[in-house]
Parts: sequence; C-alpha cells; structure tokens
Amino acid sequence: MRRVVSLVPSLTEAVAATAPGVLVGATDWCSHPAGLAVPRIGGTKNPDPAAVRALAPDLVIANEEENRAVDLAALRAAGLRVHVTEVRTLDQAFAELDHLLVAVCGLARPRWLDEAVAAWAELPAPAGRRTAVVPIWRRPWMVLGRDTFAGDLLRRLGVDHQQAAHPERYPAIPLPELRAAGPELVVLPDEPYRFTAEDGPEAFPGTPVALLSGRHLTWYGPSLVTAPQVLAAQLAAARPYP
Repeated sequence: MRRVVSLVPSLTEAVAATAPGVLVGATDWCSHPAGLAVPRIGGTKNPDPAAVRALAPDLVIANEEENRAVDLAALRAAGLRVHVTEVRTLDQAFAELDHLLVAVCGLARPRWLDEAVAAWAELPAPAGRRTAVVPIWRRPWMVLGRDTFAGDLLRRLGVDHQQAAHPERYPAIPLPELRAAGPELVVLPDEPYRFTAEDGPEAFPGTPVALLSGRHLTWYGPSLVTAPQVLAAQLAAARPYP
C-alpha cells in the first residue's frame, strides 16, 4: 500500500504513527499528529470527492459511524477503493486496527498497538462503580446510549452510564429527565461538543462532574496507549459545580 486518504481523525493518527509516508490526505478535523502536513479534503461528513480523487489514493479509509454512506458511495462510484471500519468496543478497536494496518494496508503491526493492548490489559480492577450520564452534545442534550466505544471504555474504568440500554446509540434526552435520573456522576468530554468548566457543569448543580479528554475517550489509535491513565485521573478529579 502506497497512498492512503483517511476520513477519520483517529485512523489518520493511527496510519501516521505507523507509516507517515503512506498518508496523502486527511480531513479538516484530523488534528493529530500535531503538524500533520497533508492535503485536506473537507470534513468527515462532507469530504470533497474531487479533492480525494485528485490525490490518486490506493485506498480511502472510513468508519461506519463517522462517515456518511452517501459520501462513501460517491467515492466508490468514482472508482476508489474504500475500506470501512466498525468500532463499538475496545476489543473491536484493537482487531479493526490490526486488520486495517496489517492486512489492508500491508504495514508491519506497530509497536504502539501492542503498547495500547498492554495498557488496557494491565488496568487495575475499579475500586467501585458509579452511575453516570454522559452528554456528548447540548442544544439539544444528547448522551451516550447503547453499544458505544466510549461507553465500553468508561465501563472498564468503573463508570456505568445510565442510558446504556437505550434503544438509540446517541439519544436526545431533555435535561430535566437527565437530572431526574439521579446520576452519581456527570461525564463531559470535550468532543464532539467542547464541554468546558464554564459550559456544561452548571447544568447539573450538586452532582460531581468529570471533564474528560474526548480524544482519549472516543479515538481509537495511539491515544489508547495513555487513555487508561489520562481518563482515570480525570474521573478521579470529578467535583460538583461551584
């Protein structure tokens, strides 16, 4: 494999960390590794097919959740090879990354992937468990529901999100209903919505709030090496809104 265009920020980082010369294009949202100097081809939801074709890639890599089927169909119709990943658990992330990098791209299995597997395997059992609401957006309020990668990571860290059995994966739930559920913890990542100490915690007065790195909670790539330590520390720092 010689030329790859990535439509997913976490996969961009994974390829760049494994064989940087292979990556020839990425989305506007691909922020890692820092200083990545490749042509940008639009967003994850609206890539420019002409810009992708102009890069003459051997492969376009995507994800069934982050990218729209209509955009992937347009790229295939243009004669491009598109590989779509599905990642809903940590174990699935490790398997998909190995398959993508080794079997699909023909690269050597990277050391960082083995380090990530080891980091999560060595994670101590949680001292206790807490129930949480995990918003990912506001206006309207949307939260983690069933079958999500972020939910699986939180579970391994001792956090059970209250909408894990919801029929939707990212349901919109009114704020009064989220409060009424009585969570022991509110988890606010800084992506896709950029929750901050001033934007989000005030909606849940009296409940401890943990501000989490969205990259470590939702990206499946080299960030998984440090994610257990980063997320555990941020969860431990949870405090009620002042």
